Amino acid sequence: MIRRLLLPVGVDDLALPLLVGRALRAFADGFVAVLLPAYLLALGFGTLDVGILSTATLLGSALATLAIGAWGYRFHHRFLLLGAALLMMLTGFAFAMQTAFWPLLLIAFVGTLNPSSGDVSVFLPLEHARLAEAGQGNARTALFARYSLLGALFAALGALAAGIPDWLAAQGGISHLSAFRGMFVLYGCIGGAVWLLYRSLPKTSAETKTPPTPLGPSRGIVIRLAALFSVDAFAGGLAINSLMALWLFQRFDVSLAAAGVFFFWAGLLTAFSQLAAPWVARRIGLLNTMVFTHIPANACLILAAMAPNIELAVVLLFVRALLSQMDVPTRSAFVMAVVTPAERAAAASFTSVPRSLASAISPTLSGAMFAAGWLAAPLVACGVLKIAYDLALWRAFRQHSEKI
Repeated sequence: MIRRLLLPVGVDDLALPLLVGRALRAFADGFVAVLLPAYLLALGFGTLDVGILSTATLLGSALATLAIGAWGYRFHHRFLLLGAALLMMLTGFAFAMQTAFWPLLLIAFVGTLNPSSGDVSVFLPLEHARLAEAGQGNARTALFARYSLLGALFAALGALAAGIPDWLAAQGGISHLSAFRGMFVLYGCIGGAVWLLYRSLPKTSAETKTPPTPLGPSRGIVIRLAALFSVDAFAGGLAINSLMALWLFQRFDVSLAAAGVFFFWAGLLTAFSQLAAPWVARRIGLLNTMVFTHIPANACLILAAMAPNIELAVVLLFVRALLSQMDVPTRSAFVMAVVTPAERAAAASFTSVPRSLASAISPTLSGAMFAAGWLAAPLVACGVLKIAYDLALWRAFRQHSEKI
């Protein structure tokens, strides 16, 4: 029953643990992205500190992903995924135990915390490479859409769970800090569940016939894609979920529970859009789906930054949520389609690394802008840069996309 619901026709069963693992990780990322700024503010840190810690999480993920791309092909994917799940478990427990800035910064750097709306972790290239083996053509695009759908849906549920500390503080008589720490313990427990799940992953026949290799024939294409993706990621880092939550706290004085509800509904809209992405891609192509859904989404972000009231801002952000992530499964399928099978793990890593490195810089810039009182500036800059990326991507690859 679960297989029929999660796996498209023509997809191998090896994808099932990866899809379930993605759902579990997304749920944890969903509540951490909302709770992280609230927890740090409760500890007495400022908005700039929130930006610096967010930068550390993304920078650490980027370096870990770079290591996977450079040397990961020497190891079996199952071993690397188990190691990543163990690191996730340790990250949650360690973050719950610390209150000083420097230990938290170190844990953020070496751990797996994700303050953004997408998956920027070391799991991403490893899971993408295995998913690409499980299906071909339209089945692969549909599989990546299910992967993104589960990520968005369970991240939305996780965002809703971010209201649990408020409820516990009101009903259970415990402090907000204790409730926050309990949520990070839950994050660690979810990492343990992912570790148990990935123990069942087999060594696939496709991996035996086509061992993973470093980048070779596809190097030029991957470098061009990575350069463009880094612009998109830098822009996205200006408005990651943790900073969007901070913006809502400061711009409209919303509560933690209300912010969680907002991200829940925004996540549901994003999740439903993932179902439409393969249908749209079959009709207008992968590249056109990536570009022509992204541009209006970012126009909405710019308008939301200048909205005079929360009602209009929320409507615009909901429209953005409905459109902004339709490029995620199509982008993944596009990258997997333009490289050779043996290069897929390396290509997924080397297109993810510049994204993570670029996005790691911008949260600190956003935190500094917030601290200076420029609340609209990060959102406007994000929207403008992303539209520029969309136009550059379409111009660079519009002819190449016709061959896919």
